[in-house]
Amino acid sequence: MLNIAIFASGGGSNAEAIIRHLKDHAELSVRLIVSNRKNAGVLDRADRHNIEKLLIDRKGFYEEKNIITRLTTAKIDLIVLAGFLWLIPEYLIEHFPNRIINIHPALLPKYGGKGMYGHHVHQAVFDNKEKESGPTVHYVNEHYDEGNIILQARCPLTAADQPADIARKVLRLEHQVYPVAVEMVGRFIMEERN
Repeated sequence: MLNIAIFASGGGSNAEAIIRHLKDHAELSVRLIVSNRKNAGVLDRADRHNIEKLLIDRKGFYEEKNIITRLTTAKIDLIVLAGFLWLIPEYLIEHFPNRIINIHPALLPKYGGKGMYGHHVHQAVFDNKEKESGPTVHYVNEHYDEGNIILQARCPLTAADQPADIARKVLRLEHQVYPVAVEMVGRFIMEERN
């Protein structure tokens, strides 16, 4: 069994899509939900699905590195970022090489980097009158949104689309492609083991 930890800071709609997609999977399992916000909706989702949850603080995450112990105890093989807004520290990337993935709500390398998340991304896409947008799933490295791309999905935009419309279109695609990408990466990790 390949065990997955989902890191999220917000409501967790992508986490929900992944959990549902893998619910009856024979080889992949969401074992842990990690959040840096005690009121994050994703923690309620963890409760509804009987998934262990872990609340982290900045000092413990960046200075004490105690998350490694928790992830090791839970036998985590893959970390999936789903709206997790903290930069992943280098020690964690080194401990999980090519085992941390993220989804970004734009077609990277455009509209990525520090400060480019959520509505900021969609506003920039709108301001630049882009004809299309969509999510990018990528590996995580030490820089925001610069890891190797795993897959992208595209949706057309119209002149009438406002930032909120763009956000809805992209999120709908995220819910479709992220679970598939997680499963794909999980299978790749399993093949490497054998």
